[in-house]
Amino acid sequence: MSKNNVQTGLRITTILVAMVVGVVAITLCCFLALFLNRYQEAMVQNARTTSVQAVSQVSTTVSNYLSDMRQAMELVEQSMSETDESRDELLSAFLEFRPDVVAVTSYSHDGQLLQCWSPDHEPKDNILQNLSFDLEKAQASQGPYMSAPHVESIFEGYYPWVVTMTSRLPQDGSAAWVSLDLSFSSISSYINNVSIGQRGYCFLMDGDGNMVYHPQQQLLYSGLKSEDTAKLSQMEDGAWANDTVIYSLTSVEGSDWRVVGVSYVDELVNRNVSEMVRLSLLIAAMVLLAALFTSWLLSRLLSRPLRSLESAMEDFESDADHFDYYPVGGTREVQELSCSFGHMVMRIQQLMNTVREEEVNLRKTELKALQAQINPHFLYNTLDSIAWMCEQGRNADAVKMVHALARLFRISISKGHELIPISREIEHAESYLQIQKYRYKNQFTYHFHVDPECLHYLCNKITLQPIIENAINHGLDLLVDEGRIDVYVQQDGEDIVFRVEDNGVGMSQEQIVAILEHGPKERTGIGIRNVNDRLQIYFGKEYGLTITSKLDVGTCVEIRMPKLWEGNYEGK
Repeated sequence: MSKNNVQTGLRITTILVAMVVGVVAITLCCFLALFLNRYQEAMVQNARTTSVQAVSQVSTTVSNYLSDMRQAMELVEQSMSETDESRDELLSAFLEFRPDVVAVTSYSHDGQLLQCWSPDHEPKDNILQNLSFDLEKAQASQGPYMSAPHVESIFEGYYPWVVTMTSRLPQDGSAAWVSLDLSFSSISSYINNVSIGQRGYCFLMDGDGNMVYHPQQQLLYSGLKSEDTAKLSQMEDGAWANDTVIYSLTSVEGSDWRVVGVSYVDELVNRNVSEMVRLSLLIAAMVLLAALFTSWLLSRLLSRPLRSLESAMEDFESDADHFDYYPVGGTREVQELSCSFGHMVMRIQQLMNTVREEEVNLRKTELKALQAQINPHFLYNTLDSIAWMCEQGRNADAVKMVHALARLFRISISKGHELIPISREIEHAESYLQIQKYRYKNQFTYHFHVDPECLHYLCNKITLQPIIENAINHGLDLLVDEGRIDVYVQQDGEDIVFRVEDNGVGMSQEQIVAILEHGPKERTGIGIRNVNDRLQIYFGKEYGLTITSKLDVGTCVEIRMPKLWEGNYEGK
């Protein structure tokens, strides 16, 4: 499984944070829904209670007002049974004591105004309409009755807002009814000042749904506002709510009047609920943030050792040879996982060392096999040259070649060492060139250009000889003019570079590829191929041979290997 595929999964810390935040969010949503529902119900009930209390206070005030009016009427009725002089004195004192009483009037059996007692005001001579007295209603009434609030209309230039109480008198006098006009301004001011919320209000109606008093009567008269008093008259006392309005009704004791309170749900309930929603959302956001921070902190405590363990695994994957594992702390599960990983690291490193030792042994075996391929090939070519000299009668030259061959093989054996000093490798190559120069009758010359500082470094033995052999056989052999071979040994940073150049016929790119890729069964290029293989087996793929050539110009073979000296080549 690739690393990219593994990384597509979710981390356990992400899952943990998501679970904690999700559970908290779901719990908060359920709690908020239940809380807000209960809160809204409580606010509606509280609005009802507030409205009922306000209406009850208005009812109590109006009831006290009517009770006070009945007491005043009793005094007036008593005074009406006195003599005219005593009656006038009593009513004058009464009007002086009660400035809220606008007028006391008496009426005959046919409803005509007989007398009027009012401080500082006299009735009109010609009264077109008396709103304070209704003969039909007076005759139909079995006792004292109360009129609706109205404008006093019997005075000239004086029109106070009054409510009238009319009572029947005994039959022995000329007056049949007496009326008491009491100022309604105090009650109207009180009702006007009663507010249930910012827009709520109270009004009075009678038992039949007729409007007694409304603080917005001008709007009612103009048709800009209406009250469904017919429906309200059918309701019992109490609080009644719909989606937008809460109605509270209370009967006024001692009369058929009813106080109606009107309040608005959006003002008393929705606004408070909206405020509570905003506050609840703010609290929920703070709780979510706290849960998120807590879960993040918890995930950090859990994920930090896991990340350390993951980092250790990545380091081990990138460089298993030099990896030193230090156990990771954390929870018990993480510690157990860390311990298991430590054991696995130790086991894998042991197996790697075993494999590495086996690879070294296999490499040595391969090197010996490659060396075995090179030596017979070179020996065949050299003996062929010696045989040719003997056939030509050049015995002295053949003896020199035999001595050169012996010196060459002593260097080749090198007591079984694969690496020899570069100085010995130069000597080996020079011995080979001497042998070949005898064979080719001095058809070429050779020159060595060696950096003296390179001579003490080590190199693979029999590295230059196959390259020189290839230059002679395939470069100079077909050349008409005198050939030339130049051998360069130089430093290049931390590397040693051998370069063999000739002025032979050159090679095509296809021939270069064939020389480096031909197998052991091909005679051409066996030495060069084996030299390249040995270098790469010993030092790695970044080292080896590089061949550049131009037809009819020449060929250059570059050999690159690292700087080696006694004491460090065994580790290479």
